[in-house]
Amino acid sequence: MKFKYLLSAVFTVAMVSACDDTTNDIGTSLTHDMDNLDVTTDTFQVSSRSIIADSVYARTTVGYLGKIRDPETGGYITGSFMTQFHVLDDYENTFPKADSITSRTDDGSIVADSCELRLFYTSFYGDSLAPMKLRVEELATPVLENRLYYSNFNPTTSGYLREDGINKEIAYSLIDMSVSESSRSADGYTNNIRIPLNDSYTAKDGTVYSNYGTYLMQSYYKNPEVFGNSLRFAKEVVPGFNFEYTGGLGAMANIVNSKLIVYFHYQGTDSIESGIVEFGGTEEVLQTTAIENDRQTILDLAADNTCTYLKTPAGIFTEMTIPVDNILSGHDNDTINTAKIVIPRINNTVESDYSLGTPANLLMIPKDSLYSFFENSRTVDNRTSYLATNTYLGSNNTYQFANISNLIAAMNGNRSSENWNKVVLIPVTVSTISTSIVSHTLSLTSTKLVGGSANPHDPIKISVIYSKFK
Repeated sequence: MKFKYLLSAVFTVAMVSACDDTTNDIGTSLTHDMDNLDVTTDTFQVSSRSIIADSVYARTTVGYLGKIRDPETGGYITGSFMTQFHVLDDYENTFPKADSITSRTDDGSIVADSCELRLFYTSFYGDSLAPMKLRVEELATPVLENRLYYSNFNPTTSGYLREDGINKEIAYSLIDMSVSESSRSADGYTNNIRIPLNDSYTAKDGTVYSNYGTYLMQSYYKNPEVFGNSLRFAKEVVPGFNFEYTGGLGAMANIVNSKLIVYFHYQGTDSIESGIVEFGGTEEVLQTTAIENDRQTILDLAADNTCTYLKTPAGIFTEMTIPVDNILSGHDNDTINTAKIVIPRINNTVESDYSLGTPANLLMIPKDSLYSFFENSRTVDNRTSYLATNTYLGSNNTYQFANISNLIAAMNGNRSSENWNKVVLIPVTVSTISTSIVSHTLSLTSTKLVGGSANPHDPIKISVIYSKFK
């Protein structure tokens, strides 16, 4: 019975500490003398600094395309991406029977009426009417899933592009003014960037086709099995395409789906009908995003010791040093019940319609896990990894990690690394499946945190509650 009461008392202490930033009056007043339990509190300063995130693990289903300027920092951010395409599960019915195709040349050869790539986006940053340019290039060989891809992976410099393949530059704006306003406002319409592929196309074997769609159709009718799965399709038919920003400023699109579309006509039951076949850049196939930040701006921000920064994508993280020795000093026989860190956020000082958003979710992990956590698809376990979600909302304007006592114990038990008492704060996107599943935030966010070696504000503190038997 006495043991149960002890647990209840400790639990009560933990609950109070999680709800109230002030712990000075907690002490043993929450326990009865008969329990013979001492509860004490203390606070310690936590040092922090900005560290540059040169690149982040960037396996993603969203591609970023364009270039913008952060109105607060003046830094430029550029996004390009690569995608491959998924084939239909019922590949034997990808196209209608060959003898039903009515789109043919004078000599009877099957042709596509037209072909295009469409890049669909549901959100964007900046000016939807800003004039932009992109270059689309065909890959010579697929980017296979036998390695890890980071946000600095560039298919161009990595030798994946086909030298004599499709290579065309187009001008665009995020709002396609060639589509009527009524059509753009209709249910089911998704904004997209359209890239026609109707020029004459020369395949790797030297065969010339009227357009890229004709190449796809004739490849199918020649050997349908090459459409049997996405890997074989990528290796033998369509290795993929790279979409690279080449000009303009002021818009960044979050491409949620890419489609390769072929148009043709065929004989239906009673009449000639229009046919469409789509190949999607979905989560079943590899997509990569290349992010480029203005290097000098990132260096300047990281060198600012009056605060620390969080900047995505692949920009700046915040490193904190946990004062483990100070926390444990004089408490050899104590139990750490809670250890809470509250990190105040500094509001944006520049007013702009295009200010970057604030990171909604912060992951805290040991610095030595900066890469392995994401590469190994680890989950938030509240032992060595913690999540602060949406805590900056409201009047507090802070990120709070309510109890990292398990992390302190883990640090104390493993001092072999020079980073043994260091953690990194990383903006993350939380999965819709589970809040324990997170990935690097690749969207545009930026904020300043209280901290740094020249911090003019009250220091960051960790509040600790100890308990022990008298």
